[in-house]
Amino acid sequence: MAAKWLKDTIFYEIYPQSFKDSDGDGIGDINGIVQKLDYIKELGCNALWINPCYDSPFKDAGYDIRDYKKVAPRYGTNEDLFRLFDEAHKKGIRVLLDLVPGHTSEEHPWFLESQKVQKNEYSDRFIWTDYCFQGASGLPYIGGESERSACYILNFFKCQPALNYGFYKVTEPWQKSFRDPEAMATREAIKDIMRFWLSHGCDGFRVDMAASLVKNDDDKKTGTSAVWKDVRRMLDLEFPDAAMVSEWSNPPLALRAGYDMDFCLNEPGGGYSTLMRDYYNHGGSAHGDRNAEDHSYFKKDAGGDINRFLDQYLTWYEDTRDLGYISLLTCNHDTIRPSYTLDPRELKLAYAFLFTLPGVPFLYYGDEIGMRYLDVPTKEGGYFRTGSRTPMQWDGSANLGFSEGKTSDLYLPVDTSADAPTVEAQEADRDSLLNTVRAILAIRHREKDLQADADFQVICSENDKPLVYRRGSLLCVVNPTGGKLETILPADISETIHGEVIFKIGEASAGNGRIYTDAQSFAVIK
Repeated sequence: MAAKWLKDTIFYEIYPQSFKDSDGDGIGDINGIVQKLDYIKELGCNALWINPCYDSPFKDAGYDIRDYKKVAPRYGTNEDLFRLFDEAHKKGIRVLLDLVPGHTSEEHPWFLESQKVQKNEYSDRFIWTDYCFQGASGLPYIGGESERSACYILNFFKCQPALNYGFYKVTEPWQKSFRDPEAMATREAIKDIMRFWLSHGCDGFRVDMAASLVKNDDDKKTGTSAVWKDVRRMLDLEFPDAAMVSEWSNPPLALRAGYDMDFCLNEPGGGYSTLMRDYYNHGGSAHGDRNAEDHSYFKKDAGGDINRFLDQYLTWYEDTRDLGYISLLTCNHDTIRPSYTLDPRELKLAYAFLFTLPGVPFLYYGDEIGMRYLDVPTKEGGYFRTGSRTPMQWDGSANLGFSEGKTSDLYLPVDTSADAPTVEAQEADRDSLLNTVRAILAIRHREKDLQADADFQVICSENDKPLVYRRGSLLCVVNPTGGKLETILPADISETIHGEVIFKIGEASAGNGRIYTDAQSFAVIK
């Protein structure tokens, strides 16, 4: 079962390069995050997910790790990160680091040793074929760049050799079973990294590409799941309060494998993208046609069907509600910001929905002010993703308050539009997206029936009627369309309604056994 502290938790994802620069070098850093902890707390987020901040050549923005136990100098020192843990905890904020277990940088000492001709402790830490001209059918590989006569398997980019967790089915002499000592040694090495950070105050991990470890493990139920169950046993014994969220997008598998949470990204048949950006296709090198017609649910009068999301979500929810949590997110460092196609009103409705669902939600830095996806050149392997990784927009000062350094030195350019949204401007506007998000998060914290494990039931999801769902003793109502909608409530529901609206966007009400909603409205009703 999931860590108890997750019941009333809302995460804030920070891309450290781009959040707050404290020393004027143009790159965000650990001390910059410390400076903004009060902002994060006032926003309503009580946990952080920090993207990789470890030593790296940064060919994939830090997801190519050169030293798992060392903070990259661009961000500060290990002591700075330990201080962040401490200061966050003083404010009631938990901190998850990003764990990248599937691959390292090609500059990692393990790989430098593994590629040597001489047999050594790390020779089988990565996956190698038996000959320099022997490829790996069905798996990406690189040859001709090592001392040893072999090709190595990749997990993503050329710079990211895959760590050896073995194969579920051994079909070639060079393959190792996931039960072999070499594969088990990799597990132990990753557990050692986790112990290091947990012992210094980290509260857990977001796990990158969690389903990628054991190769040719098609259903992931045996080999890959065995790895994570083993990790969970270690955590339960040594760090029972630690939490893990997986980038798996298959909650029934991930939660049974020992995870507390699993991200719901874009599963077959529709999902996250059908809510906010219908064209988006997560998980591949292609990112879809950003100019395609948008039929996502919260796009006003776009003809979106919430059941495209609910059909899969409800199946997963019923299957996993006693195991852990499904985590929805506004966006992340790999996805196009929702403001690309949704205007502020549409974003308010989308966020109100997301933050009143069961599970543990995640808010990506800057989404609370509607930061835009920018068309900028690729940076550190970001490619199309780079446009969602631009500096946080704090105020109207130079570099929008991100850095006091030279504009030419910024990690990425800031939004130069005259109407670029900032925290400062939106704090002064009672009706701003920022203040609406703060209000939504506040009511989630205040009402136990809106938190992670309160009961959830869909009452109405017909296309020509408002979406109505129940969270414990509360009724949530959504109308994303440009016209008024109403629906008749079941008798057992209408008899229990007090009619008190405790949160609303636009106008919605209950009476005479019906729900009435104005255009583009949302409400929480007792």
